[in-house]
Amino acid sequence: MRRLRVAALAAIVIVSAAGLARRSAAQAAAPRVSAAGDSGLIGEVLSSRNRMEEDLRVLTDEIGGRVTGSAAYEAALKWGVEAFQKAGADSVRLESYDAPARWEAESATASVVSPYRFPLRVASFSLSPSTNGVVTAPLVDGGTGRKADFEKLGAKARGAVALVRTKPMKSFEDLFGEYLMGPEMVEAARSSGAAAILFQSSRPRDLLYRHQVNLDGRLSVMPLAEIAREDGSRVARLLEKGRELTVSLEIRNRTGGPWKPQNVVAEIRGAEKPDEIVLLGAHLDSWDLGTGAQDNGVNCALVVEAARAIAAGPRPRRTIRFVLFTGEEFGLLGSRGYVESHRAELDRHVAAVIHDIGDGRINGYYDNGRPELAAALNPILEPVAAWGANGLVDEALLGTDNFDFLLEGVPNLVASQDAERYLPDYHAESDTYDKVDFREARMNAAIAAATVSGIANAPSRLGPRQSRADVSKLLDKSGLADQMRTWGIWPEWEKGLRGRK
Repeated sequence: MRRLRVAALAAIVIVSAAGLARRSAAQAAAPRVSAAGDSGLIGEVLSSRNRMEEDLRVLTDEIGGRVTGSAAYEAALKWGVEAFQKAGADSVRLESYDAPARWEAESATASVVSPYRFPLRVASFSLSPSTNGVVTAPLVDGGTGRKADFEKLGAKARGAVALVRTKPMKSFEDLFGEYLMGPEMVEAARSSGAAAILFQSSRPRDLLYRHQVNLDGRLSVMPLAEIAREDGSRVARLLEKGRELTVSLEIRNRTGGPWKPQNVVAEIRGAEKPDEIVLLGAHLDSWDLGTGAQDNGVNCALVVEAARAIAAGPRPRRTIRFVLFTGEEFGLLGSRGYVESHRAELDRHVAAVIHDIGDGRINGYYDNGRPELAAALNPILEPVAAWGANGLVDEALLGTDNFDFLLEGVPNLVASQDAERYLPDYHAESDTYDKVDFREARMNAAIAAATVSGIANAPSRLGPRQSRADVSKLLDKSGLADQMRTWGIWPEWEKGLRGRK
């Protein structure tokens, strides 16, 4: 998951002591099922029949990091189809969409070669092109990557490798500040004639993670690599002492042109209103330095488990569609592709519910700029109120697979979750199976199942599909319009190439 609005980030991370106490008390009250008020569906998710641990173990330990287009991605698609079939879904299929480029990391190496010699620990940015051999060039101090920093370098930047410094990451606000600096940084470096960028990791102890600067799935205009924080600090100190460093850098990535990835789509058909659709989704793809457990394998297992529990009970009134999106890490490509493929039936999409913050305890859902949905959502979330999972946050998010549903005016929700444990391993080598708290993950699956089932069985829809004018007002009011401009998404909306026509 990426690029959440900063105001929303604080709501994710900051949990009051009173709220924690209420949740602890509710969880201590036995049994949990009766505390949640639903002895059927929730009880099924929390039963010994829950398969989340084994499903996630296979997805992470046996398949591993799942970059869209890689062999692991292909294995993950097969995993998804088979998992939904075992769960008892009425149908499972793969659906194709368009992607502008293929990208997969192969190797990245770097070292200082003069006047000293020592290796540098690096990893390629996602969507970075290869260097086409070893680049040997002066290392220059690119400051924090702002336009003014590169202008200050002047002619020294031409043909050089630029070190861009970061402050330590201690919050989501810090992390997404990194994302927001990306477009300006790359354009400033390109304009200056720099050969490549070495971006300092904002995390300590040599931890590397995948980072990116594009939201359109296209290759970057120049090679970019992340350098371990400690190595970045070392060379920065040498530069500050006036040492003229020469570095070597080689990035090898497998790249290609336009192609058609696939999403996994399963359904449980509604008994009374089968043409009305409630969607529960999570992204199946992940970066490959770790094995994608928190981001976002645990929520793929959650979606499959919700399907299994719902299939084991009475058939819902409306159809529930379960989607494992791919291409999310490349710029929300899979969910955008889904929306484009299903545009003719978007009027019949009652809601899209997305989970994408690991196993963090659910506090409720983001309404994504639709506070009027609260009247319909409050009774739906009442069964999980004793768990403190019925809160509604009036914030709109650009950063996960809800976004194109938002642009299309479809009511969309994103799980609001505690994120303290999710953040350190985000996109990193350390994002592995052993980091998951399955007690919390099972409770989250119960909440997700109760939420989508409640929406599917409600007497009326959550709310209408918004018009383009309504969406435009939402984008301006929420601040998403400014984020879209920063990322270069706004022209697509403005020209009618993306979102509600």
